[in-house]
Amino acid sequence: MAGTQQAPLTGVKVLNEEEQSLFEALGPAFEQERLRVAKMLANKPDEKLFGDTEFELRDHMLHLGAQSLEAAAKERQKKGRVRGC
Repeated sequence: MAGTQQAPLTGVKVLNEEEQSLFEALGPAFEQERLRVAKMLANKPDEKLFGDTEFELRDHMLHLGAQSLEAAAKERQKKGRVRGC
């Protein structure tokens, strides 16, 4: 996004222990979704890159967001901060 800056995540320790744990827990889900999205986009014909594909991409990101929330709740549950996940 234009105008926003993020700290680079490589080369410098920028994550605390909880952040690092969640980052590692999310890795497989992000990699799987990245592969699905790349395959989907690479196989779309030019004339179908936008339109319905945008909704398909949104659905992938919503699924990833749900997996992220679930992983965060599980990490907190391990520490006794969230119950019943």
